Amino acid sequence: MSEHHSGSCLCGAVKFTVEGTFDRFYLCHCDHCRKDTGSAHAANLFTSSASLKWLSGEDKVVTFALPGTRHQRSFCATCGSALPLVSPFGLIVPAGCLDTALSKRPDAHLFVASRAAWDQHLETLPTFDGFPS
Repeated sequence: MSEHHSGSCLCGAVKFTVEGTFDRFYLCHCDHCRKDTGSAHAANLFTSSASLKWLSGEDKVVTFALPGTRHQRSFCATCGSALPLVSPFGLIVPAGCLDTALSKRPDAHLFVASRAAWDQHLETLPTFDGFPS
């Protein structure tokens, strides 16, 4: 069944829709993904059949390709938010840029040998609904 998702960047300059289904949802812990997200891992949705439509701000979408690797990322030139990337391997959508609810759960953690040393047993940490006081 085809799904319809909408998304945007942090500043709102770029808006888009994705029509179709996501094949895979991976949490990638490779050095490149950790570096370009500034976090423990990237959370990316992959599809070979869904279509991407830019609704606004397409001229603000910048794509960076890391020389000597297959690593690429698209982002908003204004706020730096990660955005969908059309690659030779299909469409890659950072899960965090979607504004609609996502029913698909992650399929796997990738490159766990590259996982940050501090990214272990995090489920044991306290949780808060907002910033702790």
